[in-house]
This record gives sequence, C-alpha cells and structure tokens, in this order.
Amino acid sequence: METKEELEIGGEYFSPKATLECGQTFRFTRDEGGYFVCAGERACRVSKAEKTVRIECKAGEGEYFSNYFDLARDYGQIVAAAEREGGYLERAARYGKGIRILNQNAEEMIVTFLLSQNNNIPRIGQMIAKLCAALGEKREFFGREYYTFPTAQKLAERDAEFYKSLGFGYRAAYLAAAARELASGAAADFSHFTTEKLRERLLIMRGVGRKVADCILLFGFHRTDAFPVDVWTDRVYRERLGGAERDREKIARELERKYGEYSGYFQQYMFYYEREGR
Repeated sequence: METKEELEIGGEYFSPKATLECGQTFRFTRDEGGYFVCAGERACRVSKAEKTVRIECKAGEGEYFSNYFDLARDYGQIVAAAEREGGYLERAARYGKGIRILNQNAEEMIVTFLLSQNNNIPRIGQMIAKLCAALGEKREFFGREYYTFPTAQKLAERDAEFYKSLGFGYRAAYLAAAARELASGAAADFSHFTTEKLRERLLIMRGVGRKVADCILLFGFHRTDAFPVDVWTDRVYRERLGGAERDREKIARELERKYGEYSGYFQQYMFYYEREGR
C-alpha cells in the first residue's frame, strides 16, 4: 500500500497560486482548496494554510518536490533586492513575493514553450494536457488518474501530421523537429553551457526565437540571469519603467544588464503584477 510524504514550509514567500499561475508551468488544476500538480512523471498536491504551505506527495518523492519548488532558496533575499530598486519593481515584488521559480525538466520546457507561441495560458494548458493524454503514461496519485509528460523518444515516434491532428497548427512542425533532436541526445550537454552559449544553441532550434529561448533558459534551466520579454513585460518596460527602446531583444539585453542574476525573478514579479495585480 502506497503511503504519503508531506513537506511544509512557511507561506510568506511561497504562494501556490502565484507560483503556478504566473505562466511558468501549465500542468496543474485547482483542487479542493489547493492544486493538483504534475511534474514530469510525478504528481503532488499543494495547499496553503494561514501561515504555511503543505506539499503532499508519494513516499520517497519529498526530495524531488523540495527541489521542484525550490524550497531551499531564500526568497526573502530576492524580494529585498527588488525592494531596494524602489518604484514599480518594489510594488511588484511585494505583490508577487510568493512566486518561486520552479526547477522543471528541460526537455519538457523546450516542448512546452514551443507550444506557447502566440497562445494564451489556458489554451497552452489544454494543449499540454492533450499531448500528455495522447503520448504519456497513465498513472495514479492516491485514486486520482493523471498522465506523465512524454519522453523525447516517445515524442519523436510521431510526425508533424500527428501533432497537427492534436490541434497544434504550425507549432506541430516545431515540436516534431525538436523531439527528433532531443531524442538523439543533442541536449545532453546543455546544462553545462553558459547562459549566453545555451541561448545561442537554443536559437538554432526550429521555431525558437529570443523570447521562447529566454523562457526555456529561465524555466527549464533555472538561468535567472535571463529576462523574457513578452507583451506584458514590454508594456512594463515602456509604461512603468520609462524605457525608450522598442526592439524586444534589445529590451531583454538592457534589463539583463541592469538586474543581473535577479533578472528572471524580477521579470516574474513584473509579469504577474501587471497581469494580475493592476
């Protein structure tokens, strides 16, 4: 008989809602006052009490989910660094201080953000769920069924026409090409690259532009010196920070120089505050 393992952490710098609904992951559903979360082959349930957050997982998977939710990192220091910047960023950090940057599987994030292009968060979630149901393995989490994220090898068995049949449109060709490349082992050394070298390598992949590459860097490799610029952070840059640049790649470079190793954290505070808090 399977048993559960529970993790508990203070809730000041961990909001399940902010962490899961800020656009870095799409494999979760709201569940009886909390969230049911799928990560790779595993699943857990996350809920927040008055002052703490509780993570329920299968026995032996506590270490995995402690790393997944980045529980060992002191986010108080990160928020304090944002507050020292003052102005809009200070307000955004206070609003979004419960966001944690997840440690997610790199291959899963490459596929996920290829599908994210010109898309909205609910539809991205639907597409990922459809992909998992089609090619993932059915698993059970204490009576609740879910599907694992397909391996690159499994994805590579299907062609672009199959992915078009799932409703992925022009993204189907990108996914099929990426799956073949990942299945060949081409990404084996990615984690050892510098951020800039890894970005250059990702940009070679079909369908990967600067914003998608930066999302993969931040959410798939925890490269927090990357600052993805989308419609929301472009607006923040121009309307809240008074920036004059119009080219999004140049905006990203400017903000990465300004914020350094905190770029990814600050980007999430700004994105979430602009989308949810204003």
